Amino acid sequence: MRFESKHLSERIDRPTREVYEFAVEPTNLPRWAPGLGTAVEQVDGRWFVRTSVGRLGLAFAPRNDFGVLDHDVTMPSGEVVYNPMRVIADGDGCEIVFTLRRREGVTDEEFAADAQAVAADLARLKRLMEVGD
Repeated sequence: MRFESKHLSERIDRPTREVYEFAVEPTNLPRWAPGLGTAVEQVDGRWFVRTSVGRLGLAFAPRNDFGVLDHDVTMPSGEVVYNPMRVIADGDGCEIVFTLRRREGVTDEEFAADAQAVAADLARLKRLMEVGD
């Protein structure tokens, strides 16, 4: 079964490596992606995010030189949601791209709200990287 995808992006006037290193660090998530979670903890080598729907598992792709920030989020139900994400070089800056994939049963309104939340998170990351706290 195929589902809709939506690519959301933000250009950031900071070096690619700097944005990647900040975004790949799970402890930074509450600063730029509070929609995902408000607190992050590591237990027995695994990362977890505290959210309004419970504790979610979080696993990024291994650190790499290609800007790949793909990550799996494990829902309280055990469902694993794969999230493709990249930091792409663009001159002296970069572009961060998140691919939002519609999950089964998600309504048009819920998908649009998810897209707005991701866009807000990417805009927050841009502000943090360009201006600071």
